[in-house]
Amino acid sequence: MSDTLPKTIPVLDLAPEIEELWDELNAAFQRVMRSGQFIMGPEVTAFENEVAEYLGVKHAIGVNSGTDALVIGLRALGIGTGDEVITTPFSFFATAESISNVGATPVFVDIDEATFNIDPALIEAAITPNTKAIMPVHLYGRPAEMDAIMAIADQHGLEVIEDCAQSFGARYQDKTQTGTIGHVGAFSFFPSKNLGAFGDGGLVATDDDHVADLARMLRAHGSKKKYRNEILGYNSRLDALQAALLRVKLPHVDDWNARRAASARRYAELLTDASDVITPDATPGHVFHQYTVRLTAADRDAVQDRITQAGVGTMVYYPVPQDQLPVYAGAYEPLPRTSILARQVLSLPIGPNLTAQDQEHVVRTLRQSLGRG
Repeated sequence: MSDTLPKTIPVLDLAPEIEELWDELNAAFQRVMRSGQFIMGPEVTAFENEVAEYLGVKHAIGVNSGTDALVIGLRALGIGTGDEVITTPFSFFATAESISNVGATPVFVDIDEATFNIDPALIEAAITPNTKAIMPVHLYGRPAEMDAIMAIADQHGLEVIEDCAQSFGARYQDKTQTGTIGHVGAFSFFPSKNLGAFGDGGLVATDDDHVADLARMLRAHGSKKKYRNEILGYNSRLDALQAALLRVKLPHVDDWNARRAASARRYAELLTDASDVITPDATPGHVFHQYTVRLTAADRDAVQDRITQAGVGTMVYYPVPQDQLPVYAGAYEPLPRTSILARQVLSLPIGPNLTAQDQEHVVRTLRQSLGRG
């Protein structure tokens, strides 16, 4: 019996990225520590300016999380009590939670099983007199079908807030940055994101001056001037340290995203003959925050258990659709496509530093876990 431990491959390994930029990150850390300026200040302003230029928007407003970016974005668009917001059930709960937390009602529309994103063909039927906005999610880093969504929004006078938590750097039709097509883009800098901080962080992006002004007020207790609070807001400022560290990483994000896409293409080649494993399309502009396959003829949870025991990290995003979470118990009927995909999806290791050899090992382990040699 061999004493050799199985090769361990985490679902995401941040260590190589940190090591690659260690000297620059350390210099940024020291700069902030010596400045004595830890909340807002020049680092946040510089980061906002650099991100606005990168995205091609007039305004980038740093906040303390992607969830707050959604909440503040909705509030800045005037969405609140009595309103309805159409969105996807297949996303992290922050999507629906943000809608509920501003007093509005999430209205869930089923997804396109090929893209994992909201199906635009189903949106119009969900519009009511109370509908005020559409919130598409660019899930796993693949841009949603924004032309169709914007056409519906324009026809019905609806706001569009893009949930870009997983899509920093993704380009719709390989041209336009996600988060710049709708009226507001909401980004997350959670450490695992394609552009990740060293803690929580988020961003509201917009070309609308009025929305930007409101977002800046809302992140600072509803005030333009200290001790002159005009509306009820939040304590949602981006830390100077996070901004400084993100400034170091921002110039590298396009290269990292290109390497993720290359890994996705390699996975597809390695799984070409696996008829019961559906691989995602490596469409132009997709940044593969996750590489998510569908297991169509196996018990996904059992397969995941076997892969885990073999030392390969995987994740399920998401085993329970938002509309079926306990917080909304009994409020929504399950949607057919989403229900099926929630039982099938499995995200494999992905990242800019994933080697070809590690990918081959992941696929070998997946095949073995599916009962193949």
